[in-house]
Order: sequence, then structure tokens, then C-alpha cells
Amino acid sequence: MSNDINVAISDFIATVEIQRPPNNFFDFDLIREIADTYERLDDDSDCRAIVLCSQGKHFCAGANFQSRESWGQEQLDNQARRLYVEAVRVFSNRKPVVAAVHGAAIGGGLGLALSADFRVTCRDARFSANFARLGFHQGFGLSVTLPRLIGPTNASLLLFTGRRVKGDEAVAMGLADELALEAGVRDRARALAREIAGSAPLAVQSIRATLRTDLAEEIARITEHELAEQNRLRTSDDFREGIAAMAERRSPEFKGH
Repeated sequence: MSNDINVAISDFIATVEIQRPPNNFFDFDLIREIADTYERLDDDSDCRAIVLCSQGKHFCAGANFQSRESWGQEQLDNQARRLYVEAVRVFSNRKPVVAAVHGAAIGGGLGLALSADFRVTCRDARFSANFARLGFHQGFGLSVTLPRLIGPTNASLLLFTGRRVKGDEAVAMGLADELALEAGVRDRARALAREIAGSAPLAVQSIRATLRTDLAEEIARITEHELAEQNRLRTSDDFREGIAAMAERRSPEFKGH
């Protein structure tokens, strides 16, 4: 494994830990490594379920927009397209994934959390699809996964407002599945994974494949649309204002152009 991902297997559970503390920002390389890791675990009979977790303060605070300020439009487009190819691979794995979400799951970080089958979280966690607050369009397949989980009305509410949802509210609306104390999020996620691993592995994979029929293909289709909208909005004054406001920790002043 690289410095960004660590994998440990015990009791038929693979713990896949993101190691980019404190914020665990993602990029193409990280998502590719997660996809590669999932593919290896699909072929490992010692793994029946996966716990996806992170070091540091946050589960995943999204993409680091500041690191891309000097990139041109073509480079941004190419990187985003490559990243979404890897995201589709993350959705294509065969074994159940439980995400242990502490701190923030923001933007694409929320998309990563929603690629899992289940989410265990804590009261002080924060979930946010903050794209509109940046003058941007959602990505990482959230156009599909968010309404599937919480319905179209709640999905629209979170996407239109960029509202931050605490862990208990996330569980109440179906965005997360179980609430634990912050120090026990990973242990509770492992307990759920252990319960899954106690079932017949071939049956679990078969049932999961049925329940997630065509999900990866749907993610592939929607990320093409998401990318086109992101590229269009990336050239807007509102997007530049949204990024500047985030960097300056102030409320954005959008003009609609």
C-alpha cells in the first residue's frame, strides 16, 4: 500500500484507511488507489466485508480546490474525467462496504461516503453537498446516490442549500444508518461489518449484486452529465466568487453570471 491507503484484514473484515490527515482531501490518485484496493479485496477470500475509514479530523472534506488554482480548463477537465472513471470503479466492487464517517464528509467526500452500502457516524459529524455554495454542480454520482438514499425532496434541499447536516439528523433522514459515540464510530462500523461477514459470503455478494443492479453503469452515465455541467459552471464568475469566499471564510456574494 502507499502512504495514502492502509489495509488490514482480520476476522474476514478488511479495514481500508485513508491516510491524508487532517482533512483527507481526495484527488485522482486517492480514488484510483481505493478502486485498486477494492478490486484486490474482491479476489481475496479472507475478506467478506470492508470498513472504509480515515485518519485525522475528517472522513473526507472533499477536493482541495486551492491546489488547482493554477490549472487551465483543459487540465481540470482531463483530471475530473479521469477521476470519475475511477469513481465508477469504486462503485463496481463486489463486497459490502461500511463507511465509518467522523468529522466532515463534504462535497465529493460525501459522494465517497455514499458509495458505501452503509454509513456509521457520530452526532458531531457533518454531511454537506456544498456545491451550490461554491457556484458549482454536484459530482461523484451524487445526482444518483443522494435521491436514492433520502428521496428527491431531501436531496434537492441539501443540493440547493449546501446545508450541513449533523450526524443525528443524517441518521434521521436516512443519509447515515447508525449513530455512535465519536470515539466508537470505527468500532461500530467493524461490528456491523462483522455481522455481515457472518453470513454466507457468496449469498451476500449475490444479494448485493441484485440490489445494486446497474448502479455502476448509472453512475458512469450521470458522471458524464455532472462533468459537463461542472465544466460549464467552472467558467462562471459565481464559481470564482464561491471559491474565493470559501478561502476567505466569508459568505459568497453571487451575481448569477
